[in-house]
Amino acid sequence: MNRNKSTLRGIIPPMITPLLDTNTLDEQGVENLVEYLIAGGVHGIFILGTTGEAQHLSFRIKGELIRKTAACINGRIPLLVGITDVSLYESLKIARIAEENNAYGVVAAPPYYFSLGQPELVEYYEALANESPLPLYLYNMPSHTKTVIEIDTVKEMAQHQNVIGLKDSSANGVYFSKLLYLFKDRPDFGLYVGPEEMMASTVLMGSHGGVSGGANLYPEIFVKLYEAAAAKDINKTIELQNRMITISFELYGIGRFGSSYIKGIKTALSLKGICSDVLAQPFNRFLEPEKEKVKRAVEKLEPSLL
Repeated sequence: MNRNKSTLRGIIPPMITPLLDTNTLDEQGVENLVEYLIAGGVHGIFILGTTGEAQHLSFRIKGELIRKTAACINGRIPLLVGITDVSLYESLKIARIAEENNAYGVVAAPPYYFSLGQPELVEYYEALANESPLPLYLYNMPSHTKTVIEIDTVKEMAQHQNVIGLKDSSANGVYFSKLLYLFKDRPDFGLYVGPEEMMASTVLMGSHGGVSGGANLYPEIFVKLYEAAAAKDINKTIELQNRMITISFELYGIGRFGSSYIKGIKTALSLKGICSDVLAQPFNRFLEPEKEKVKRAVEKLEPSLL
């Protein structure tokens, strides 16, 4: 059964989606990025999440990305696939493509647009978990979905044979600390944070790792930080945390767009020659003044991170 899968631990970058235009996958960019991440020591790759602009991608592009990423990984590390959608059946269609391409598991945030009550959310996740051909991770992302996966709901869904973990992107430290306490005797139920600034502190407290966007750019620093925290090496964790935190300060606020974080990562990857900086509509790539700021930020960051 799915519960027998070994629990995934470590750094699992929410991979950006390389594009040539808003509806054309940058296949060479996908290959370059997968190789770059694996060379950096990451423990898995998560595609079609928030950082991957999943809600702006066509169904065709999603399928192409799953197939291309899986082929590039070729079984070397686990692949997680985001299946969040407003339709249960669209989510299951993506889950089946993921299963056909040997993904490790799927990840689903609550359906967005309508705000769900917790009983409705339980019913939804039960239906999704019952039908999913792969193990399911819950994804708490209230800023984007308007629905919090409340702690009692997590406890209830964790009893389902096909629900094996949760990614929390709420940035609510109290919420996540309570989950760590409640699941301290359930090491088989994976708990991961999205906000990279919180990753090391949660690993010190017992979490399974981080889905860290900055690891698209600098996987080695995130892997080293995770390893230090997992080993309870406090001094090294503090040193690496102080180096890592500069990424968000220098790169994620350029231009003050709603998409500045994704723009910053994609532009920096483009400057490094890994993939295109194109974003899916309605987002657009940075213009030259912002690109110049990213270039200066990367030049400032890399001597301390590499």
